[in-house]
Amino acid sequence: MSEPIWKKSDSVVDQRLMRFLAGEDVVLDRELFVFDIEASQVHARGLARIGILTPADAEEIAQSLAQLREDFLSGRFVLEPPAEDAHSAIENWLTDRHGDLGRRIHTGRSRNDQVLVAMRLYLRDRLNRLARQVHALAAQCLRRASGDVALPMPGYTHLQRAVVSSTAMWWAGWSETFADSAALALRTRDWVNANPLGTAAGYGVNLALDRDYTTVALKFDRMQISPIAAQLSRGKYEWQALAALVQALNDVRRLSWDISLFTSAEFGFVRLPAEFTTGSSLMPNKRNPDVVELLRAAPAVALGAMNELSALTSLPSGYHRDQQAGKAPLLRAFAHGLDSLGICESLLDAVDWNETAMRAAIEPGLYATDVAIELARSGVPFREAYGRAADPATWEGSRTAEGSLSARVSAGGAANPCLDGLRVRLASLASAF
Repeated sequence: MSEPIWKKSDSVVDQRLMRFLAGEDVVLDRELFVFDIEASQVHARGLARIGILTPADAEEIAQSLAQLREDFLSGRFVLEPPAEDAHSAIENWLTDRHGDLGRRIHTGRSRNDQVLVAMRLYLRDRLNRLARQVHALAAQCLRRASGDVALPMPGYTHLQRAVVSSTAMWWAGWSETFADSAALALRTRDWVNANPLGTAAGYGVNLALDRDYTTVALKFDRMQISPIAAQLSRGKYEWQALAALVQALNDVRRLSWDISLFTSAEFGFVRLPAEFTTGSSLMPNKRNPDVVELLRAAPAVALGAMNELSALTSLPSGYHRDQQAGKAPLLRAFAHGLDSLGICESLLDAVDWNETAMRAAIEPGLYATDVAIELARSGVPFREAYGRAADPATWEGSRTAEGSLSARVSAGGAANPCLDGLRVRLASLASAF
């Protein structure tokens, strides 16, 4: 069926305008199709609970939709024009197979709450995937922090050599950072996990829809009570999901900056396998860390999507067609972001430290802070100790990088890394998936 589901006797369907109105929807909705099917199955069973459909009719529709899902996932059914979008495709598919019974599926429902519930299920799924992927990065870094030999390396402030650090401290730092972003993704997932189904076009309907049932059946944590609030959340929830994605990708950007510096000839701390580099089209001597550089750019797509959504939420209450334009940037951002996080995991597996270069970069001045602390610990006022430790003569002697690291006993320091605390936190996060 190619006619719009909203067509009335006096409607004028101009195909050029229809293409403009539909935009990319029918293609974009391939990402949302299985979620729309799931919501439609629950809606059908909900209609049976209030006597609009018989239980047998509801199950017939639900089973047909299960077949549609299977056909879609296997490629036997392709979501494409002339369907306007996923919602019309589902209704038309049911109508073709069940006649008037298929036409009854839209009772008490608007495309507004169909879009909202499908998008909400998508966000929940993608935020869960985000949390899992970032958690995997945190666990990977923790494994390397505890399993690799702790090699001394310079620690930097202002991109200047500052104190002695180690590869184990570097890995532990990124583990905790990624754990923070995984926790944020999970909290955001729980925050958006609210049921808009049954709010219709934003003002409710004159049916006693069992919204408590659909909330439980779709595994939402709560119901969005006000239909107006449900419409106001459109764009708002998507923007916050993107914010969680951006935080994780910002971690990737900063880590990639470290790798960019460490692989440069000026540092030489890290060697990368050939598959993570490309050659120059002109300069035969070059091996360029293009994968790392593109990971540095990873947040750009999601940040752009946030800007697009911000421009679309400057609207009064109620539904406005402008909001359709937020779908493409959101889907694009999550696809690109999750792919980037997966590439980052492969990159971290490939990090190979150059111990010789790192040891060569540990100059005597990196022990100055140790000297100042030692003097202060012996009773010298810190400012006096600071001044005395500024004299290069105090750094000379038998000091070693290992000695500096073994004395770093503050919680989280090299001699007291508290990795068990990170393990406990990661286990707690994993239980929330």
